[in-house]
Amino acid sequence: MTVAFTPPETSPAPPAPVSDPIARDAREFGAYARTGGWAFGLKVARSVRPGGQGADETPKVSAKEFAELAGCSPDRVMRYYKAWDRAADDGLVPQFEALTPGQEVELPDADVWLSYYVSRNSATSERGTAITEAAEAEGIRPTKALEVAENPTALRAAILADPSTARAARQALLDRVREDPDLQAELARDVVRTDELKKAVAGESRAADRIGYVRQIAESGQIKTPAGQTVDAPADLRQEAERHLSLIDELDEGEDSGEWAAEAYDTMKSLVVEAVETDPGLRVQERRTKFYSSLQKATKVFEELTFDDAGEFYEDDMVQRLEDLQQAVAVCIASLRGARANHPEG
Repeated sequence: MTVAFTPPETSPAPPAPVSDPIARDAREFGAYARTGGWAFGLKVARSVRPGGQGADETPKVSAKEFAELAGCSPDRVMRYYKAWDRAADDGLVPQFEALTPGQEVELPDADVWLSYYVSRNSATSERGTAITEAAEAEGIRPTKALEVAENPTALRAAILADPSTARAARQALLDRVREDPDLQAELARDVVRTDELKKAVAGESRAADRIGYVRQIAESGQIKTPAGQTVDAPADLRQEAERHLSLIDELDEGEDSGEWAAEAYDTMKSLVVEAVETDPGLRVQERRTKFYSSLQKATKVFEELTFDDAGEFYEDDMVQRLEDLQQAVAVCIASLRGARANHPEG
């Protein structure tokens, strides 16, 4: 009889012992994962003496000594120090004076650390303070805004590559330009020196003027005739202006309003001319206004002529033109007098 050989069961091998350095690293990693920068902030807070305390009053050391022991710069140590100081003022962590070297305390969550810690020297400058305040007003972490401000090349790359970033930058520039005369002047120079921008600005300005013309009729209920009279708009004309304006106002942001503005403007111009021509009284007044306007312009031009040096530039053609003008004026006067004779009540 053949007996099958069954190998003896073997138990899993016990885990290899973990060396102390690995275990220490794991514990420290876990502590940092839970508390983030607070763990290092505590090391500074309990080891660096606060301002106003002398070396003989506390076992703590100066920020410079601590930095030398840590192998980093005093500035870096002070950034942790100031973050802890701000948190202590808010009651999140103990004050420096309450801490002793080696003391452990309960630390806030890691996410809160970034609200107090600023990793850049620029944050302490006037420029950095302004950026920090603006970031807080926008509801974002100051560290993000400071990082962008210190790397304009990265900002440029994002604007060039991403339309949404470009739109955000455009809106930010518009918000700033209202309060920055120097930036206004720089942008204006950039526009006039760039043909594409100059054409775009001219087009947008023309569209804005046309929309303004339609809006003025819709909101004021008055029209300006071609001769320059301001009169009340007929009800149907005003309603047409309101209709066009509502269509323009409903356009999505960024949608080109140029064609809509042109159509509205041309329509309203035609309706204004039609309104003048279909109202006998307004039509007569319009022609009277045009005549007076032309007469005033002609009078002003003639009054500006000077003949002090006529002997130096005299030509026969000049005299001929003035004689023709004289005849035209005589005909005009005769026509007006004839009209008065036919309508003595005028």
